[in-house]
Amino acid sequence: MADTKGMMEKNRVNEANVAESDSDKQTTDAVPLRYPIPSNDPNDPLNWSTLGKLTTYGTICLFSFIANVNGSNFTVAIVPLQKQFKTDATHATWLVGFNVLMFGLGNVLWVPLMRVVGKRPVYLLALAVFVAANAWSTKATSYGSLLGGRMIAGFGASAADATVPSAVADMFFYEQRGHCMMFFHLALASGIFLGPLINAYIVQLHSWRWSCGFLAIAGGAIFILAFLLIRETQYYVPRKQHASHEIPKPRTYASWLSLTLGYNNDKPLQRFVRTFWDIIRMAVYPPVFWVGCLVGVFVGWTIVIQITVSQTFLRPPYSWKLGKVGLFSISGWIGTLISFYFGGKLIDLLANRARRQDHDAKPRPEKRLIALAIPFVISPVGLIIFGQCISHRLSWVGSAFGYGMHSFGFTAVANIAITYAVDCYQSFPGEALVTVFVVRNVIALICSLYANNWIAKEGLSAVSYSSDHTDCNPLTMS
Repeated sequence: MADTKGMMEKNRVNEANVAESDSDKQTTDAVPLRYPIPSNDPNDPLNWSTLGKLTTYGTICLFSFIANVNGSNFTVAIVPLQKQFKTDATHATWLVGFNVLMFGLGNVLWVPLMRVVGKRPVYLLALAVFVAANAWSTKATSYGSLLGGRMIAGFGASAADATVPSAVADMFFYEQRGHCMMFFHLALASGIFLGPLINAYIVQLHSWRWSCGFLAIAGGAIFILAFLLIRETQYYVPRKQHASHEIPKPRTYASWLSLTLGYNNDKPLQRFVRTFWDIIRMAVYPPVFWVGCLVGVFVGWTIVIQITVSQTFLRPPYSWKLGKVGLFSISGWIGTLISFYFGGKLIDLLANRARRQDHDAKPRPEKRLIALAIPFVISPVGLIIFGQCISHRLSWVGSAFGYGMHSFGFTAVANIAITYAVDCYQSFPGEALVTVFVVRNVIALICSLYANNWIAKEGLSAVSYSSDHTDCNPLTMS
């Protein structure tokens, strides 16, 4: 009797343990653990108020927007620049290409400097360089002087590139990053696609000099906003749960304006050199190089389209004015807006689903790549439509539709691939993305330098068909 009673008690205990295990499993399935695990320090960027995060990140995205307007500002001014400096289309295009090259290479300096002095001083210094270089460009009287001004402007603008995903990783949890990174890429793509619209009307109504003047004024306004709103996101304190009497006090608004909060005085010169070495080392990591090639191909095709549009629609049978050529870029921007869900929320859903299935808080970056299937189909088809409509002088509606399809793919692919790279190398997001953006911008430079000759030799129809291979397999690009 006693044995029976003991067995019944044991069974009840086992059933209770199973029920508790099932309950824990359901909880884990329902709500993925937040990663990284935050401290209870109110100054930890993960614990900032929504307003604090939005004002900091929003201002950084505004800098990213104007930086990419800067990169595309002369794509609509190729013809006026040819006349001004009595040069050919290829040399006029260099003003775009070398600006874009410095937009990538500049991060080789900005990211190591960010690791030493913090992000806030880097953004302010870069904006000051950006404003000065564009002011210089407005006064340039020779081709060489203007080329120098454009290259330095690209260098200043580059701080709004590789440093941004690192700031996102500082402020937002893993399950939020894909969606939050999409705001960065929306700002980036808006600058690329709306930049020609803004600059076209400025060039048409005033001159190409005022397109640089506009950038200097806009950069100055963003500098003021950055000084007032961007907080330092670098957080060097080990994340732990402080005892109630040890929790640090929240910083005041005035203390957030300091330029020394992000300074790391632990062997700063060695840290700078080590970060530079990490950047070089990251270049041989296959995932990093692959992401750079992938995004670079999409950026390169965007530049090819913009250069083609600026030269084709100004001539018969279209004979558009420059402002109307700028309006064409709205189709690209619409494609960017449509991609907001597919390149952001969707990849978060895929990644978080994988974590729930594995009952693990740690990220599974490769799960985000599933979402590439959608833009890999849409973008090449859009490029073919664009190329065939332009080469056969068909209605602008078809080419605008194709441009929108490509921009959808460009924005989605960029966010998916770069978020994947950030998740793969969470301790070195800035370093990894320097390689990504250098490779991206070298490909973009090659496209801008040789696009005119390529199209003249092969014809736009044949060039557009080659996109079917390069978009889906960037390593085969020739």
